[in-house]
Amino acid sequence: MRVRPFSGKSPRFGARVYVAATAAVVGEVELADDVSVWYGAVLRADLQEIRVGARSNVQDNAVLHVDSPDAPTIVGEDVTIGHAAILHGCRVERGALIGMHSTVLNGAVIGEEAVVAAGALVPPGMQVPARTMVAGVPAKVRRELTAEELGHVRRGVRVYLELKGRYLAADDERDVADPAEWEKLR
Repeated sequence: MRVRPFSGKSPRFGARVYVAATAAVVGEVELADDVSVWYGAVLRADLQEIRVGARSNVQDNAVLHVDSPDAPTIVGEDVTIGHAAILHGCRVERGALIGMHSTVLNGAVIGEEAVVAAGALVPPGMQVPARTMVAGVPAKVRRELTAEELGHVRRGVRVYLELKGRYLAADDERDVADPAEWEKLR
């Protein structure tokens, strides 16, 4: 992993945090207890702060960035940020799911347990109501979430907590580029 201070501010990690070897965490980033940051993810807090709440997961190739002067990126507890999602100067409330390849722009607020569908573009300043689904480019509120969908989102958080635990327990963060070396690891 690449952890780097910037402009006198250093990342801070809670207990049991997992950051994959190819992730980058730069500047004024705070990762609460049990957060996981997966391969290729970038959290770059060079102009404002980034905070990620307890038990949240930032999946592979996601990008969290900020804007100056007043656009930090704040992620609540139990949030799932899908593969290759972009969060830029926004706020995501507890239990929300940000779908794969979606983008959430400056000043947007994703409500508690809301879902941003894969590929959606949440425009600057949009307020997404709690427990709704937004989709499209630009994103629009499509409907309220069902109890089954909310259960699925909550299960996803538990799956990533368990997976993070397995990675931490393995304690063998090895990058093996040579296929001949793979056999030695079996």
